[in-house]
Amino acid sequence: MRGPAVEERSAGPTTAAPRAAYALEVLLLLFVSLGRSAVYAVLSIIDMSTRPGGVAAQTSQLNPTLVPDRPWLDAIYQVVETLLPVVPALLAVYLLGRTHAAPWAAIGMDLRRRGWGRDLAAGLGLAALIGVPGLGLFLAARAAGLAADVQAAGLGISVWAVLVLVARALMNGLLEEVIVVGYLFDRLPRLGWPPWAVLAASALLRGSYHLYQGWGGFAGNIVMGLVFGLWYRRSGRVLPLVVAHTAIDVVAFVGYAVLAPRVGWL
Repeated sequence: MRGPAVEERSAGPTTAAPRAAYALEVLLLLFVSLGRSAVYAVLSIIDMSTRPGGVAAQTSQLNPTLVPDRPWLDAIYQVVETLLPVVPALLAVYLLGRTHAAPWAAIGMDLRRRGWGRDLAAGLGLAALIGVPGLGLFLAARAAGLAADVQAAGLGISVWAVLVLVARALMNGLLEEVIVVGYLFDRLPRLGWPPWAVLAASALLRGSYHLYQGWGGFAGNIVMGLVFGLWYRRSGRVLPLVVAHTAIDVVAFVGYAVLAPRVGWL
């Protein structure tokens, strides 16, 4: 059931545009961002599944050092790798501006309608709701041989590394939630998709670009997508989802960097 905020947001475009134009817009945006990542992730799971030992014997490393012998150049790479992926999210908001006078407010990324404290509290609550069961699901999938060995951080542990990992977590939150939730929940209904199909497509896309983690990451992120999508339908707010996603990734990235050298099973 859609809340009033979502109904107001989806009431209609301010400029006439044929359905085909929206379809092309969605496809082009996705295939320069998360749709492109999904294609590579599908190829990755095929590769891992057909190697000796299957998925469980493979390793996926996130946030690695890119130029280990030249720290200054590696630092530049890390900044670029953190900033450039945000551009498709900004493009999504720009495209929403074609049909909304205030696109940031239209997807619930503004601070004017309600206090930031409520969005922060809601986001941290969602992070706890998703994060703890998600870790359990990943460990179960790992034990069952359905998940790769995911090394969440390869930058070591230093003040600089922590700053990069926190910034990378925020980048992930902005990129994914703005596009997979805010943008798609606005555009797909304009293509005639019913609410259940929008929710399912958003969750499936989220799961698909995490296939490089194995089947456990795929399943866990579909569940996350369903929960986040249902929350957005009721609240019309993307900002708490960005907070939740950022918090989950900060714990995963920084926690791994701190604990992995000391805890063997990580």
